[in-house]
Amino acid sequence: MNKTKRKIFEASMKLFADKGYDATSIEEITAAVGVAKGTLYYHFSSKEEIFKFLVDEGVKLLKNSISIKTDKMTNSLDKLRAIVLIQIKILFKYESFMTIILSKIWGNDERSKLCKKYVFEYIKIIENIVKKGIEKGEIVNKDADIIASGIFGFTCSSFIYKMKHEEVDVSELFNEIDNLFIKKLKA
Repeated sequence: MNKTKRKIFEASMKLFADKGYDATSIEEITAAVGVAKGTLYYHFSSKEEIFKFLVDEGVKLLKNSISIKTDKMTNSLDKLRAIVLIQIKILFKYESFMTIILSKIWGNDERSKLCKKYVFEYIKIIENIVKKGIEKGEIVNKDADIIASGIFGFTCSSFIYKMKHEEVDVSELFNEIDNLFIKKLKA
């Protein structure tokens, strides 16, 4: 991604998270980036295309991070720990991105459907690891999709709660989730 496209990406992500998609104008994005409308339209044909690009790129980052970290691991619980740590780090580093995704999963418009699709794909990655862990006898034989959605939801809600009430310490939050949730999955 070139420098200008990255600036548009970052500025629109912050504006969409702070103000919402509908309340953010193209003029605000161009002002935040410091470019003319023509420059923005050279990279993106519409605000909708910016949103889709933002979500696509953010999800790619998350999936690639998980793949790189877990592909060589053999133990399912270790893979789940890696996923939780990555999710916390992404929440911490890209809070605006996660705000957009989590705020949009409740609607039925096209942007909401896109965000739901990606959240469910992400949970499916976790579910597949849980299923393999159950098959290998590493994880308790319970409902894999409930466990997977629980990991996603517990991690997100714990991060949001900590963020609203205190400074987030990534390692501390990871250890709490590991002790309260992941360790309890051991068969």
